[in-house]
Amino acid sequence: MNQPGQSLLILVAGPYRSGTGDDPKKIAANVHLMNEVALEIYRKGHLPVLGEWFALPLIETAGSTGIGDEIFTQIFHPVAIQLLNRCDAVLRVGGPSAGADDMVRIGKEQGKFIFNSLDDVPNLQ
Repeated sequence: MNQPGQSLLILVAGPYRSGTGDDPKKIAANVHLMNEVALEIYRKGHLPVLGEWFALPLIETAGSTGIGDEIFTQIFHPVAIQLLNRCDAVLRVGGPSAGADDMVRIGKEQGKFIFNSLDDVPNLQ
């Protein structure tokens, strides 16, 4: 675990599909929000990551035909959990999301730093 004042690898956990009805524009808005938050984390001196950055290219390459299909389900959350295993912290953002809440729960179980607001993330700059 990193010491206070050191740069952290922070998983941004927020809704991807939740509340969207799988509308691509609403999903894109959720990802955009998480990317905006990731940029602010970076500006504070930390390294942000999103599970989507890893999972979505794999899902596409594996031949998924749509959100929620078998390939999507086999890759999407498992990749986020593998990524979380390597992170120092989780920042929970956005609205309701069972998946994001799982990332927070798993992070707590693993003794990670849990941030509920961007303001809670230490500024190292």
